[in-house]
Parts: sequence; structure tokens; C-alpha cells
Amino acid sequence: MDRIYAPWRIEWVERDADPIDGCPFCVLPDRENAREARVVARSDRNYVLLNNAPYNPGHAMVIPNAHVRDWTDLDAETMLDHARLKAATLAAARRAIDPDGFNTGLNLGGGAAGGSVEHLHTHVVPRWNGDTNFMPVVGDTKVIVEAVDRSYEHLHEGFAAGDGVVDAGDLESGEAVRLSFEAEPFGVE
Repeated sequence: MDRIYAPWRIEWVERDADPIDGCPFCVLPDRENAREARVVARSDRNYVLLNNAPYNPGHAMVIPNAHVRDWTDLDAETMLDHARLKAATLAAARRAIDPDGFNTGLNLGGGAAGGSVEHLHTHVVPRWNGDTNFMPVVGDTKVIVEAVDRSYEHLHEGFAAGDGVVDAGDLESGEAVRLSFEAEPFGVE
């Protein structure tokens, strides 16, 4: 029998129950400790949350503060802020973890989103040449090579080193990086 060791998952297994009353994408950004909530960066109208069940290291989501279901429900300012924060997320990931490419996309509607969350969010999934192997096909298993906590540290550093930073946040005390896109133009590497 083959074994896959993932010792960092013990924290998830032993965690205290954390019932989220309501939409997790509305509740998590209001938590006092952004690091524990996995909120890595914020802008005026959106925020970046690490996916707790990532497809790859650094898998993040750009999420509007407002609870909306569809891209067409966003006002113009939130839509522009969302696009700029997505660009900043790509730039932060390039600086921090240097992937070979990205998959980005929206899952609109319950069926597309796996029926789990009716709050608009854009996935940003870093990809590397060769990150797909036989395990998902033969073993129905995806191997994630980095703990979510370490991905958080990488992306926090990547955001803090980028354009538009108002407050780099303190990683140790659990503060997200604060960005503003007021200054024009917003440069992305």
C-alpha cells in the first residue's frame, strides 16, 4: 500500500468546530485575525482569500465585499477594483512563488460553484509545468506540495512588495496587506 504523508493536515483534523453562520465569504473578512481567516489582502471593495482546499499552492480567490451572485450585479467601481485586485494577485504570486502560468475563472451559479457558495468569487490558481501527474487519474488523489499557511506567508510577502500598498500589514499579528488603486496608473509586472 502506498502512503502519502501530509502532516500539516493534522491542524485541520484536530481543529475545534468552527461553524460559520451564513455565507463564509461574508463572515471570514470580518474576523479579527485575517491570517487565521486566510484573508491575505484587501482593497476598498474586494479582498483576497486563500482557498482552504487548494488545487495548487497559492490558490486564491478575489471576492467582492458585497454579497452578489453574478458579475453583472457588481457596480462599476467594484468591478474595476475587482479586476485590479485580480491583477495585483497575479503579480504577487509571480513575485512570491514564480509559477509558470495561471488558471483564473468565475464559477457563476450553484451548479458551477459546486452548489456551495452563492457569493461571486474569482479563482486564481498558480500552475507549474508538470504539476499534473498520474495521481489524480490513477489514484483519484491530488498531491498539494505546500501547506496553506506557507502559501499565505508567500503571498502576503508578494502583496507587500507590490504596487498600491497602503499598509503592508503585520504577518505575525495576522494583518492582511491593504491595497489602494486610487493612484493612476496601476502598474503590474
